[in-house]
Amino acid sequence: MTRSVVAIWRHPIKSHGWETLRTAELSAGRTLPWDRTWAIAHEAAEADGSKWVPCVNFSRGSKAPGLMAITARLDEETERVELTHPDLGRIEVHPERDAEALIAWSAPLIPKDRAASARVVRVPERGMTDTPFPSISLLNTASNRAVGEKLGKDLDPRRWRGNFWLDGLGPFEEFELVGREVAIGGAVVKVVEPITRCLATTANPETGKRDADTLDALERGWGHRDFGVYAEVVSGGTVAVGDSFAAR
Repeated sequence: MTRSVVAIWRHPIKSHGWETLRTAELSAGRTLPWDRTWAIAHEAAEADGSKWVPCVNFSRGSKAPGLMAITARLDEETERVELTHPDLGRIEVHPERDAEALIAWSAPLIPKDRAASARVVRVPERGMTDTPFPSISLLNTASNRAVGEKLGKDLDPRRWRGNFWLDGLGPFEEFELVGREVAIGGAVVKVVEPITRCLATTANPETGKRDADTLDALERGWGHRDFGVYAEVVSGGTVAVGDSFAAR
């Protein structure tokens, strides 16, 4: 079976929208360009943009499922992001210069019993991924189908908020890549660890409503809550949809 990249996604503002790409230029030791470049810290956070901090400091889909229904489109030259949501409509902002407008627009999606969004942060030279090392994520289409079958429904892959979707592996075969290098398009990455999942994946990306217990399905089917893997870029290069990948 041909092993290939079937989709590339990035998330310019952490937990606030996604967009598709046809190509991505990876660099050694860096995150996917413009992925999680900005993050919205909540009022109880210890995040000022000077360094990486864990995801608990940010407004995110695990606590505010409505955020999962945001889509994004980034203009790299102007650093302006267009966001849309089925209930909120559209807004176009520069996340830092227009932070107040961005936070006000998304405020209705934050539950009243959760810390309110407070400020936008940006860490120089890296995206605010969920790992203390600059990472990209590799996800497996067969694993998504397997979880969907366990739940008895098709699962929108956007639930998993990944970067590179791979086709041609068996269900959860991506875990066998941990510790190995993978040539993907013109780049080489080293797979570091599985991704342990949270409640964000239970929300429907079309509606922002929780409608599938993905975590229970993972526990019942495979005895864990892992889906996809984190990797580090060890040799940069261009990766495009349709490119092949192979473990070394």
